[in-house]
Amino acid sequence: MLRWNEESSQVQAAALMRPAVSASEKVESICQTILAKVNAQGDAALLALAKEFDNRAEPRLRVPLDEINAAEKMLSPELKYAIDTAYANVKCFHQAQLPKDIKLSTQPGVDCELKYQAIEAVGIYVPGGSAPLPSSVIMQGVLAQLSGANTVVLTTPVQGDKAINPAILYAAKLCGITTIIESGGAGAIAAMAYGTESVPKVNKIFGPGNSFVTMAKQLVAQTIPGMAIDMPAGPSEVLVIADERANPEFIAADLLSQAEHGADSQVILLCNSETIIEQTQDALTRQLANLSRKDTAEQALANSSLILVDSVAQAFDVSAQYGPEHLILQLGDATPYLDKVKNAGSVFVGDYTPESAGDYASGTNHVLPTYGYSATYSSLNLLDFFRTYTVQTISKQGLTELSKAILPLADAEGLDAHANAVSIRLEAIKNEQ
Repeated sequence: MLRWNEESSQVQAAALMRPAVSASEKVESICQTILAKVNAQGDAALLALAKEFDNRAEPRLRVPLDEINAAEKMLSPELKYAIDTAYANVKCFHQAQLPKDIKLSTQPGVDCELKYQAIEAVGIYVPGGSAPLPSSVIMQGVLAQLSGANTVVLTTPVQGDKAINPAILYAAKLCGITTIIESGGAGAIAAMAYGTESVPKVNKIFGPGNSFVTMAKQLVAQTIPGMAIDMPAGPSEVLVIADERANPEFIAADLLSQAEHGADSQVILLCNSETIIEQTQDALTRQLANLSRKDTAEQALANSSLILVDSVAQAFDVSAQYGPEHLILQLGDATPYLDKVKNAGSVFVGDYTPESAGDYASGTNHVLPTYGYSATYSSLNLLDFFRTYTVQTISKQGLTELSKAILPLADAEGLDAHANAVSIRLEAIKNEQ
């Protein structure tokens, strides 16, 4: 337990430090090497990386269409129902976000438009190194489907001699995705960014991943002209704000649900009750012992903090400083505090709103900014799969009136050619009269 007000600013900062940040220089160097190999060698590099990092004796890249179509038969009725329900809810929530063009006249004779256009080719990364994530397929694939993108590429790692998980294939089929590549990590990001013999080049890459995936996405966005990414979405993190009446078992369960994602995940509890924190510690020990991914969660807990604050209001200040991917509010009445929420990717309100609901099936998107990027980035939404552009149409009368604003501004900025592009037209209009 860390008593926030009794610690120095250095200790406070250390408690909120993401574990992967300290390894960023090493991660960047490795990613640069991988990117260069894939750019130079294409499919051959991806196959070599699958052998090296995924322990695949005979790796392949593209999944045959007949395997995608057959995946549905390999699912239990319960899992198929779950995927169908999640797909329907996510589609329902995001379909409401479909954009509409805007057209208006800013003044007589001056018409301006804002138009939306789907990004032509998008890449979807689905983590799968330690566990298959069909939910991640749905969260991204539904949006690509709704946008109408012409090319959708899905990449996901496959371990050892295992077959690609049929749940991933079925979720992809629901989303209309047929280009599925068995490749993960920085290599998969490079393949989508540069294009290879088997992997179509895309314009924008989406999806969460570990620190290597996050770094690779940032590097290709910085170095490849026209390449874009959704956000620096990396290892999972959750911050729980709890009061003195919160249920310690619920808190522990929420913390562990994120800790089991990966050893580099991070979970934080902010609570104004020393008793609740102590009871949460006990609950963590009990619940941890029963987890199939106990070792992973245990490593993540080593990067995590249980922090005693003076008040719930102070907890929101600390949370804003951290900028969590997921923010859970286990408060008796969260309503008075909702306006205090800052820098959070997604918020879960009340004792019976576990983060797991958003991860899977409530309808909101689980692709969220991490590393504190929630201060500037938003949760993934349908507009991320569109680009906007503007159109303007000006009549003779409209230009005549608008020139009264254009010409003085062009003169003030010393841009004679700008002014001349207007003046020459005004002269033509005058000569017509």
